[in-house]
Parts: sequence; structure tokens; C-alpha cells
Amino acid sequence: MDLGERSGQFKFFIRDRDSKFTAEFDQILPGSGARVIKTPVRSPRANAYAERFVLTARTEVTDQMLIFGQRQLRTILTQYEAHYNGRRPHRSRQFRPPWPDHPVADLSHARIRRRPVLGGLLSEYERVA
Repeated sequence: MDLGERSGQFKFFIRDRDSKFTAEFDQILPGSGARVIKTPVRSPRANAYAERFVLTARTEVTDQMLIFGQRQLRTILTQYEAHYNGRRPHRSRQFRPPWPDHPVADLSHARIRRRPVLGGLLSEYERVA
């Protein structure tokens, strides 16, 4: 993977204990300033949060689109990340968004505006002023 100048931004590299990660692999990353952290032995839930996000991104976005290149994929995932971390309701937060920039829309009122995200693949709703 080519990280370019971004490699210095990472403090940690979290990986599982798969045999495909050799000792040489672990020696490359500390040179960039990142510390390698291995997941605990026999702990299948240690990576659950990352796996949940990947599953959600796949089912909500990438499985619904034809992606023609790395640049388009990065653009799509950047937009989805902003939606996911900002305005998308989460079950664990009682269906409240993590960083709402305005109050959550009360869908019982008649005046609601739909804002398409990712070309209409997803939608965000807000009250009309």
C-alpha cells in the first residue's frame, strides 16, 4: 500500500495474529513511526467495530454501485464516512447521529426535507425552516 506522506500520521497499526504477517512485516512499520499492536489471542470480537463498519459500508454503498477506479472509491468512501460519522442514526445511540449539526428531524411533522447523499443512494432528513 502506498501511503506516501500520510504514513507519518498513523500512530498504531492493529493487526491479527495471522501467519501471513511475518516478522519482516512488523519491522517495516516502526520505521514510519507506527507501533504494531496485535489483537489478543483467540478473541474474535477484538476487531468487531472495524468489521461492522466495513459490512455496513459494503451493504449500504459499494454493493449498490459500479466503481471504476481508486479515485472514485476514495470520493465515495469519504462522503459515506462523513454521513456515517455525522448524520446517520446509530442503533447503539438510540437512533441519534454521532455528531449532529442540527436537531434530529421529527418525522411526525409534515414539513421534512430530504437531502440525497451519494447521488440519492442514501438520504438524510431535516425539518424545513
